[in-house]
Amino acid sequence: IYLHTGCQIAVSPDTKYFAVDWLGVEVSRATLGIIGMGSIGYKVAQRARAFNMRILYHNRNRRRKEEEEAVGAHYCAKMEDLLQQSDFVMLVVNLTPETHKLIGKKELGLMKPTATLINISRGAVIDQDALVEALRNKVIRAAALDVTYPEPLPRDHPLLNLNNVIITPHIGTATVQAIHMMAEEAIANILAVLNDQPIPSEVFPK
Repeated sequence: IYLHTGCQIAVSPDTKYFAVDWLGVEVSRATLGIIGMGSIGYKVAQRARAFNMRILYHNRNRRRKEEEEAVGAHYCAKMEDLLQQSDFVMLVVNLTPETHKLIGKKELGLMKPTATLINISRGAVIDQDALVEALRNKVIRAAALDVTYPEPLPRDHPLLNLNNVIITPHIGTATVQAIHMMAEEAIANILAVLNDQPIPSEVFPK
């Protein structure tokens, strides 16, 4: 949010000086709460550790002790505990019937008024109407969304007119390298099926 607004200030034709008292918040030593500690959530934790962040996580299954210690992560059996303690809450879960609107009015109300909600999973994991209300009423400080529902949002959607939210067009994996890796993985899986070999990326139904 700070970056987005700062860019607008920097390029505005009305800007004559930069205010010295326009301040953001530190990531270093802040508490990051990761909801969904699968492979992606764990990679987020690895990167957050480089910023000396305190890392909390909530997941269906607790990670092994060695994995927790490797990134300095602390397990929260109750998502509510994570929400109450975190300065940044990041959603990294699959969209399932259980995670649909996982974050709603109640959950947003548990967060710190200085907290930022970050969603890199799927838009429907958040109740967007509740998020609009929370952002308007400063229940939380800000939100950063790479995903919404629908995508793109209607041009008159209230999220598009709030100054404490930044939205990107589902570009979390939109790099040349990532697309090449996904293509190579798909090819490896196709070849495995054709050669009657174990499928490297097989997803087993629950």
